Amino acid sequence: MVPHQERWMEEGIVDRETWRKAGAAGLLCPWLPEELGGPGGDFLHSVIVTEELAKVHESGFALPLHSDIVVPYIATFGTDEQKKKWLPGCVSGDLVTAIAMTEPGTGSDLAAIATTARREGDEYVINGAKTFISNGILCDLCVVAARSESSDNPHQNLSLFVVEGHRPGFVRGKKLKKAGMYSQDTSELFFEECRIPPTTSSARPAPAS
Repeated sequence: MVPHQERWMEEGIVDRETWRKAGAAGLLCPWLPEELGGPGGDFLHSVIVTEELAKVHESGFALPLHSDIVVPYIATFGTDEQKKKWLPGCVSGDLVTAIAMTEPGTGSDLAAIATTARREGDEYVINGAKTFISNGILCDLCVVAARSESSDNPHQNLSLFVVEGHRPGFVRGKKLKKAGMYSQDTSELFFEECRIPPTTSSARPAPAS
C-alpha cells in the first residue's frame, strides 16, 4: 500500500487492483468460514489487519468497513443463494461493498430515513438519495436502508436491501471532498426507480436509533 498512498490521496480512491491483491493475500473477510469461500480465520485476524493499516497511517483503504461491517450483513442474514452468489467475490476483492444509510437530511437518526422501497409485482422499486457513502464509487454491492411501507411509527418498516451496482436506476453522484481519510472514495448515491428482484434483496429489518 505504502508506495501508492500519495496517489490514492490525490485521486480520492483506492484502485481496484489493490482490493484484488488484498483478497489474494487473505486480508478481506478473514473471519469468513471456508465453506462460504472465506479464509477460515476469526475476528482477531480482522483486528490485525486494522492494526497494520494504522501502522502505515492508511485510514482511507476501507477494508474494515467492507470486511467487518457490510459483509457480515450478507453472511448473517443472506439466503444460501445470496451467500453463494456474493461472498466469494467479497473475499477475493472482485466485489467491493458499501452500506447506504446516511441521507442528506438524515445522519445517525435512521428513523428519519426517507428512501422508500415499494413492492411492485415480482420486484422492489427503490427511490431516494444517500450521502457520505464510503466506497460509493467503487461498490459493486450496496446494502441500502429503506422504508418498505408506510407506518405511523418511524421506527418500523425499515429494511435492508442488497442492491447490485449495475442495476438501472443506481446512480452514483459526485465524489465528495473531505477533511481526512483522503484516499477513501466517499460519494452521493441516488436510487431512481431502481428495480431489484426479491431474490437479491435481504429485506431484513434495519437497526433504528
